Order: sequence, then C-alpha cells, then structure tokens
Amino acid sequence: MQVRGGCCLPSNIKTGAVMNNNVMDKGNIIYRIRKYLRSAEGSAYYFILPSIVLLIIFSIIPLIVSFYMAFFNANMTLDQVSFAGLDNFKQAFSDKRFLNSLKVTLIFTALEVPIQVLGAMAIAALISKNTYTNKLFRAIYFLPVICSATSIGIMWKMILHSNVGFFTYALQSMGLGKINFFNDTHLTIFVVAFISIWRSFGISAIVYVTAIQNVNNSLYEAAEMDGANKLEQFIHVTAPSIRPTFWYILMTRLAGSLQIFDIIFMTTDGGPNYTTESTVTYIYSRAFSSSASMGYASTMSVILFVIIMTVTVVLYRRMNAEEA
Repeated sequence: MQVRGGCCLPSNIKTGAVMNNNVMDKGNIIYRIRKYLRSAEGSAYYFILPSIVLLIIFSIIPLIVSFYMAFFNANMTLDQVSFAGLDNFKQAFSDKRFLNSLKVTLIFTALEVPIQVLGAMAIAALISKNTYTNKLFRAIYFLPVICSATSIGIMWKMILHSNVGFFTYALQSMGLGKINFFNDTHLTIFVVAFISIWRSFGISAIVYVTAIQNVNNSLYEAAEMDGANKLEQFIHVTAPSIRPTFWYILMTRLAGSLQIFDIIFMTTDGGPNYTTESTVTYIYSRAFSSSASMGYASTMSVILFVIIMTVTVVLYRRMNAEEA
C-alpha cells in the first residue's frame, strides 16, 4: 500500500501505471521513428539501405569473422578447426615471406602515393578551367578508372611483354636492347607501381579539380593585383584552399596502396622471386592455395587491418586539425 494525496493505492495499481507509461513511451518512440522516416530527411535512409546491407554482409561480417578466425587453425573448408591462441601472430612476425610482403607493400606505397597526391594536384591545377581542351583531358585521365583491373593488367602485360610487347619491340628497334619488364627483380616493382598510378591517377585529379573550382575567384584576383604569377597563386592561394582535399586524397590513397592486390595479381602474381608480392597477395595465396590456412591468413589480415586503421586515424585527426 502507498499513501499519495491522502489515498491508499494498492501496489498493483502503481505497477500497472508504470507499465502503461512504459508502453506509452515505447509507442511514442515508435511513432517518432515512423514520423522521421516519412520526412524528407528520413526517407534518404531508404535509398542508402541497400548499400548498408551490402556493407554489413561483405565488409562488417567478414571483418568480425577474420578477427575470430585469427585465433584458430583452420583449412579452407573449415572442417578442421582448432584453437591456436596467439601462435598465428607469433608465426606471422617470424615469417620471412610475410615480412617481405610488408616491405614490398611499403615500397609500393612510397612509389605510388607521392605521385598520386602531388602529381594529381599539379595536373588538376592545369586542367581546372572549364575549357573544351581541359574537359577532354579530364575524360582521358579518368578513362582508366572505369576500366577493370583485369583488362588493364592484361593490356599492359601485352604491351610490355618481353617477346611480343609493342613497347619492348620499339625499344629494341631503337637499339636499347631487350628489357624484361615483368621478370627483373630490380625493375618490376616500378613497373607495377606505374600501372597502378596510370589506372587510378584520374580519380585523384578529378577530386582536386572539383576542389580547385570551388576556390573563391576573388582570392586569385587579389593575388594577381599584388603581382603574383600563376605559380605563386598556386602556392599561396590554391594549395592552402584545398588542404582538406589534400588530406582526404592522402588518406584514401595510402589505404588503397597498402591493400594493393588486383594489378599485381594480374601482371606478376608476386614475382619474380616475391619482389612484387604485396601483403594482400600473400594473404590470398595462403588462404586459397593447396596448403590453405584460413586461420593464419586471417591473422595476417588482422595485422594489416591494424596498420591501415592506425594510419587512417592519424591522418583523419590531422585533417580535422587542419579544418579546425
């Protein structure tokens, strides 16, 4: 019994009132959710729902499973699974081939990222104005982006083939000798980096073009009145104005380079002598080869994920600090 306002109310009446309030609160929440989803802003979620579902199925769930499988020994069919603890991680850091793949990935990243980030910025500054010639160049630069990695790999492998390649034949005709672009332990990594840059250079350039076109023209007019030439305008006006775009491209290109797989797989498959075997290529070979080890491959995937996540977080914080 409880005394409230001079009346004695049974406890069951109080409990019922609380339950009714909870039901009403839940009803209000559901009503608010439905009302929001019917609004213009809420209806947008219906359009991104398919992408969210695909993201969960093909990214989030495999990521969780990889973290789980990293602590187990398992074959490709997962019919033989045993707990390994930290043994897979110990094996990874003592695996010379895995350490070499990390080295190759870092070399590839050091070759590709500066050209992608700085070279694309310079090219974008030259083709940013909306003239017919610049629009043509934008289309030319962007064309490889829409092509598949398979077709690009096959095309360049045919062009640079040591026996039937057009480019190698042209070099021989000029008396430069026969160059085996895909079988030279010192040269092949540069060839692969060039193909990757050629393929994805356009997307970086177009993003820069969009950022440059959004710079206030009055800044250029003021710089020109102060006597600044085109190069000085680029250094003192364009570059500072597109700094957030610079950090965005740097962050995305670093993450992409550290995950390089398709171009290498289609051209060299890690050869010669593992000099172009990236970390993802090695993970793929350990996961789906005849001696497949899904657990160990998941362990290496987790290590690579931690590296990429660390780099991304550091650059993301730096980008936010620039914008603040």
